[in-house]
Amino acid sequence: MHFGEIEEQGEIVRSIEKLVEQHLPMSAQRQRDAEANPPYALLRVLGDAGLLALPFNEAGNGHVQANPAHWQTVALIQYTLGHHAWMLGSLYNRAIGFGGMSVATYGSEAQREKLLPEITRGELLFALALTENGAGSDASAISCKATRTDGGFVLNGSKAWVSDAKQADYVIVAARTSGTAGTNVGISLFLLPRGTEGVQMTVVDKVGNHCLPTYNVHFDNTFVEDASMMGEFDRGFSHLMSTLHFARAGMAASVSGYAQFAVDIALEHAKTRVQFGRSIGNFQIIAHRLADMQMRVDQSVLLARELAYRIANGLDCRRQAAQAKVVATETLQFVTQHGMQILASNGYDNSSDMARIWRDSRLYSFGEGSNEIQRNIIAKELGLNQEPTQ
Repeated sequence: MHFGEIEEQGEIVRSIEKLVEQHLPMSAQRQRDAEANPPYALLRVLGDAGLLALPFNEAGNGHVQANPAHWQTVALIQYTLGHHAWMLGSLYNRAIGFGGMSVATYGSEAQREKLLPEITRGELLFALALTENGAGSDASAISCKATRTDGGFVLNGSKAWVSDAKQADYVIVAARTSGTAGTNVGISLFLLPRGTEGVQMTVVDKVGNHCLPTYNVHFDNTFVEDASMMGEFDRGFSHLMSTLHFARAGMAASVSGYAQFAVDIALEHAKTRVQFGRSIGNFQIIAHRLADMQMRVDQSVLLARELAYRIANGLDCRRQAAQAKVVATETLQFVTQHGMQILASNGYDNSSDMARIWRDSRLYSFGEGSNEIQRNIIAKELGLNQEPTQ
């Protein structure tokens, strides 16, 4: 299994570094985080650079289709963006995972024909409305309902923790179309355009990830057309597993890059901070702490790359996706926890990059499928009697 960069991939990494330096230098990232001002306009820059088109290819007659064969390069892009500009890497992941791969994998022919070219050009932002107050890790407990009516469906109910809901061009809504809460069967997915009537949103005040605005969403007799359904009627749960599969792969790669950034900060501080007449990195306790941090990141990168390899080659990777997500997110928390200790008061300052990463990191061990659920998935793949819900 070859993980080394080929020449073309090295050129892509260098082009991303230049792109970030030009459009989103560290000073701009700090300012955007302080102002909660996401860099949505840079989606078009990513599209112009061809980065959003890599997981897809032309299928003739102007059509675009999924092409996972390039996923190793996609993972390298995600890692590089996570390393140099997390907020942009997160945006890239949502465009690819929630948007592009969802539409390409189970969208209708008309949805693919219309939306995929716009996605690859960086013209569309997508959000996923899955979680409810009573349906988090247990996604089968979804109670938001879609009732059939003339020409479409009427949505009633609420969703919680929907990132980008207000800014998104489309929100993918998981709603119950039959059965009762507690069963996987009877859930369908709908593509809700921005501006649809009967939708109320309230912003969530979060600890971190200030450039990932999050909302609670309420549907009050919200009409959606028949053509807005994504995938098969009552089969939305299985479609969601596809969405989360690619989302977790993106998270594993970009979070690994974010963790490396945290290690870089701590390492630089350890080399330059002098106490007792020498740099603190020369004290064994700090040196070993940094060694452990780097080892954890390297392990995370290897799992993310293995997952990308399996996706690119069409291999089963349910267990590997869960493993990569768990290790990456817990690695990020590990290195920021120790990074904060190494920087001490310098890290506890709210203007510190380490403080920002520390705040951001807490979300990801339960976001997009809690790590407890991921461990259930891993256990089931090992042949143990577990019943994961995501």
